[in-house]
Amino acid sequence: MKPVVALITAREARGLDEDLPPLQAAMHAAGLETRVVDWDDPDVQWACFDLALLRSTWDYTDRLREFLVWADSAGTVTTLLNPPQVVRWNTDKHYLAQLARAGVPVVPSTFIEPGEHAERALSEFLERHGSADFVVKPSVGAGSRDTQRHERTRPAPAAAHAQRLLDAERSVLVQPYLESVDTDGETALIFFAGRFSHAVRKGPLLTPGSTASPAVGLFAPEKITPRQPGADELRLAGQVLAALPFAAPLYARIDLIRDTAGAPVLLELELTEPSLFFNHASGSAECFTAAVVKLTARGN
Repeated sequence: MKPVVALITAREARGLDEDLPPLQAAMHAAGLETRVVDWDDPDVQWACFDLALLRSTWDYTDRLREFLVWADSAGTVTTLLNPPQVVRWNTDKHYLAQLARAGVPVVPSTFIEPGEHAERALSEFLERHGSADFVVKPSVGAGSRDTQRHERTRPAPAAAHAQRLLDAERSVLVQPYLESVDTDGETALIFFAGRFSHAVRKGPLLTPGSTASPAVGLFAPEKITPRQPGADELRLAGQVLAALPFAAPLYARIDLIRDTAGAPVLLELELTEPSLFFNHASGSAECFTAAVVKLTARGN
């Protein structure tokens, strides 16, 4: 009997996940049966699946508490990957502060919590950082939704943006805008079971002087091209994985940019529902599927 794998999405994300066709093809070729299901569908019997893979649950940011309750529940009757404890840790970008404390080079990150005064906190941030532009975004967010680039010389729109998030009981993350992204983009390194698979370049999203979020619907459209990562980027990615408070999970995407000195720094670590860009790396869907097959064979 074929192992049955749930590929978990959201109603709003149906038809938007470019990873899904190559992944399904690879899994079917490997003898796995797949079903695409919505994480919040009350009719889904999660115990019927040998494995449940989080793929495009891109609406969770607006329903985080509900999503985490669901993950804990589903994880008790099937193998949810990545596991609920990984999801809980990774869905809030406060993990950046934990990794920075562990010695990982991270884009300087300041958090403003609900109840704090946005304008005062931003003023203190600007005193510490000399970047011309800076970024304000929610600490729980995905797809660049509610993310904006602001100018140092015009702090009022940034304060208003941050205050809107705080008033909605959302923690705010503020980071200097590293201008290298405008020319070099981001490097996204993809790992399967702790092993490097491939990397892509993600083009810049945030337009200078614009306070509009780049997201259209669930995520911002991105310009993606294959990239060969530098040796320093691979070293940093290894350092990130080694600093995790758990073993390297089934899949990880590590997004890096370069600082003003040209050294790579961690921008985000995607362990919950990242795009893995199978279409930009021949054989990557098959490599990922091989890691999944090992798990189903072990009964994990």
